[in-house]
Amino acid sequence: MTDYSAGAIAPATSDELAASFSADRANRVARNAVTSMNVHAAARDVSRMRTYHDTFRVSRLRTGKVTNQRHSGRCWMFSAFNVARAATMELLDVDDFEFSQAFGFFYDKLEKFNVGLEYVIETAALPSDSREVSDLLEHSMGDGNYYPAAMNIIKKWGLVPKDAMPESACTKDADQMNAQLDRLFRKSAMELRRMAAAGAGTGELRAAKEGMVADCHRVLCVCLGEPPATIDVEVPVGEKCRVHASMLVEQEGGPAPDGKTRRLLVDRGITPREFAERYVPFDPDDYVQLVHMPGEGRPFGHAFHRRFSDTMAGGRALRMLNVGIEVLEDAAVASLRAGVPCEMACDVAQQFPRRIEDFPGVLACDTMDYEGLFGVDLSMGRSEMIDAHETRNTHAMTFQGVELGGDGRPVAWRIENSWGEDACKKGYLVASAEWFRTYGGEVVVRREFVPAEVLDLWDNAPVEEVEPWTTIGMAMAPRL
Repeated sequence: MTDYSAGAIAPATSDELAASFSADRANRVARNAVTSMNVHAAARDVSRMRTYHDTFRVSRLRTGKVTNQRHSGRCWMFSAFNVARAATMELLDVDDFEFSQAFGFFYDKLEKFNVGLEYVIETAALPSDSREVSDLLEHSMGDGNYYPAAMNIIKKWGLVPKDAMPESACTKDADQMNAQLDRLFRKSAMELRRMAAAGAGTGELRAAKEGMVADCHRVLCVCLGEPPATIDVEVPVGEKCRVHASMLVEQEGGPAPDGKTRRLLVDRGITPREFAERYVPFDPDDYVQLVHMPGEGRPFGHAFHRRFSDTMAGGRALRMLNVGIEVLEDAAVASLRAGVPCEMACDVAQQFPRRIEDFPGVLACDTMDYEGLFGVDLSMGRSEMIDAHETRNTHAMTFQGVELGGDGRPVAWRIENSWGEDACKKGYLVASAEWFRTYGGEVVVRREFVPAEVLDLWDNAPVEEVEPWTTIGMAMAPRL
């Protein structure tokens, strides 16, 4: 008889389990369903799914067309720009406007390359297989980022309309460009480490880094096109447009079909920063980033900074204030009641039957019966899931509406996605309050929507720096 070591699975045990499985009718039904239609379709609870509707009493009506990040990890930028464009749409009195995400993508990559090499210089004395250096070499040039990074781009580089720098093949599918940027970054990092090992000082290393950043700029220009230094703005505006009258001209050819005067905003030869200052009445510093990370070592009322998470040298540092879920909900509701959209981040793939045709856009904890399908207990609390790396913020989107119950607490959320109008519910998702409390980890709102005591913590609480491999602020960017 074969002697199996302690902890090994004996073949006889597997045979017994298989026989027991096949003898159970429910197991056979589940097996046949999953092997023919996969897990999501077999696990969906149609009775529960049909109870969710895309109707909200607190909802923004003027939201613009749904945007599409394509095969890239730019959700954080699309979400942030969708918040910012709301202010532009109100200013111009238009029903739609879109900023160039390609323009933002260009400068995000350039800034990441630069600051990543700064981190390489900072860690040059560490072994190449240290956790710090390994993390830098593995993750520095990815597409993912956080809301503050978009604000830093707006503040430093400005914004331009979509047609001033449209999408390219490399924004629609960033993999091939990213592979070359990763290689260039790692080659540059190893050169800086060799120079440091040979005795080069910080000044000499930074001088060498300038040429490396220039190489990155060249690659980005090839892949994305050169970002415009100046633009000519000429866009139709509504009758309630609030820009100075000297910037408006009437279109010839008589009034529009609805009898309204047709007017254009015309402003030529302006820089992207001037465009943002004039036509995006939105303060990129006027926000609070709230996260919900319960658990030991993650106290509420505590602020965190994740090492190596800042992707712009000299920009505003990433800071997260950990609070109870009610604080996130109240801040988001206050923003929506005022007609202001806000960024949210969550673990979007959890219990999400994304490609189920009849109910494609529902995020809820009671619509996917995985436990009934498999006959196993899969339940975990949020704190345990964070510790176990089972949940993290994988996707950023924009809250555009909320349904409140009789007690004033949220029942469901209306979420603008960035996967195009053909995805989910015409580009939108409906998330139950329970789902967001379980898998939603972040909202970013304007300061005015945060209670005074929370705002005081945001402004004055000491900030604890944590290592990039911890679970605090852990995020990733899923690709479409």
